[in-house]
Amino acid sequence: MSAIPTELQYTAEHEWLTTGDPATIGVTATAADALGDVVYLELPEVGSQVTAGAVCGEIESTKSVSEIYSPVTGTVVAVNDDAVADPALVNSDPYGRGWLLRVEVVATGPLLSAQEYAELVEG
Repeated sequence: MSAIPTELQYTAEHEWLTTGDPATIGVTATAADALGDVVYLELPEVGSQVTAGAVCGEIESTKSVSEIYSPVTGTVVAVNDDAVADPALVNSDPYGRGWLLRVEVVATGPLLSAQEYAELVEG
């Protein structure tokens, strides 16, 4: 298993986010590994609203199509066009160049610490 960065927060749906505002959001290495080769991303448009716990996009891999759940409520201020153009970035650098979107946060949903997320995935 990949190391779980301790400076990030996580959701039970395998998304990560930074604690700043705007928050940067992505999917965890655990999710990227489980998905297999990511081939397509559908992300919300800049300026759109997302709601904590609600679907805000899709991630398609050679194995399946999965929904992306927003860990926060707020306004999308950026999407990662590099990852949209090259979805393999989600696999190769999930906590770096494979980020998905940035959101100005109004409220957060239930979040996990790195230790809590590690316990979840080690189950």
